[in-house]
Amino acid sequence: MVPSRLPGVNPTWLIPPPCSPSLSFHDGGSQTLLRTKVSVQISRGIESLFGTRDENIRLLETGLRIRTQLLEDSLEIEGEEADVARADSILNDYVSLVREGHSFGNGDLNSYLRVVTEDPDVTLRDLVLSGRQRNFGKKSVAPRSVNQRRYVEAIERHDLVFGIGPAGTGKTYLAVAMAVSALLAKRVSRIILTRPAVEAGERLGFLPGTLQEKVDPYLRPLYDALFDMLEVERVEKLLERSVIEVAPLAFMRGRTLNDSFIIMDEAQNSTQEQIKMALTRQGFNSKMVVTGDITQIDLPFGKRSGLLEAIDVLRGVDGIRFVYFDERDVVRHSLVQRIVKAYERYQESNGAGGQLLLRLGDAASDRPAADLPEPQKDTG
Repeated sequence: MVPSRLPGVNPTWLIPPPCSPSLSFHDGGSQTLLRTKVSVQISRGIESLFGTRDENIRLLETGLRIRTQLLEDSLEIEGEEADVARADSILNDYVSLVREGHSFGNGDLNSYLRVVTEDPDVTLRDLVLSGRQRNFGKKSVAPRSVNQRRYVEAIERHDLVFGIGPAGTGKTYLAVAMAVSALLAKRVSRIILTRPAVEAGERLGFLPGTLQEKVDPYLRPLYDALFDMLEVERVEKLLERSVIEVAPLAFMRGRTLNDSFIIMDEAQNSTQEQIKMALTRQGFNSKMVVTGDITQIDLPFGKRSGLLEAIDVLRGVDGIRFVYFDERDVVRHSLVQRIVKAYERYQESNGAGGQLLLRLGDAASDRPAADLPEPQKDTG
């Protein structure tokens, strides 16, 4: 894909106001801002830097409030000093990574840029290399948003992590990736994947086959993530040897899961008794990740979600981390973000059917436990 901006040609909407490097001007108030220009030498990787329809460079411009112009062998950046310095650092990281032989797959660079433009504490180099340091099998996995990065870091540092947010934010996928990484690095000896066998509004009726064949349809999303990380033959062998176990939540009762990476998916559809039972299965040298979307609860009316109770009960407990996602973290089709937001607005104006509705856009991953929104009680 050739960048749509030809060298030396600056579209009218990008023409900067006349200024010289480090020129001061007033922004309408009493504050004086300094604008500056720098040029970054770029000889390789121009196409991937700009991206399809210049989406990457536009993201950089919007996120850092800068303007760019492509010259013969460099990219000129103009803006406020702090923003230009940040962009210069990001672009120099990109240039050095390309020079070292790193290639960015479709959409990868855009995902990285979303993170580094939102989080000033993250460098592009560190973000890219952190994904290399983990072995995810056949797949290269990297956080695609600030909250995803916080989620991955929380899983690394805590033994019990809750990932709460709407569909498509990577809660389950990243948890499975971290579980595979831990297994391949021999930090755990097995992976346990579980979720409640609850139908999403349908009545599937009698399902033929063995017990495993009956419950497999409910657990298919977990298999999909596994097959994305590892070869099919390897997954099947690990399943046969019970190194990877995929089972309904009810099968967890009475067990102690030592040396394991446990993922409880779709936790919003667990009852209060089920989630307490699942959380107390964790044994020595084990990690547990609990994922759920509290706007998609499929329990019978009047039955309160166990995940909502867990948020109430475990808030402030040392060693437990809650990470909240919102529609900005959705990594599926761009329409999914707008769908999630539309349903959120609708539920806010019409009530949430007796279940908790967390304002996902306002929930911050790093907010102290005491500052988390108070869940409303089920009155149904």
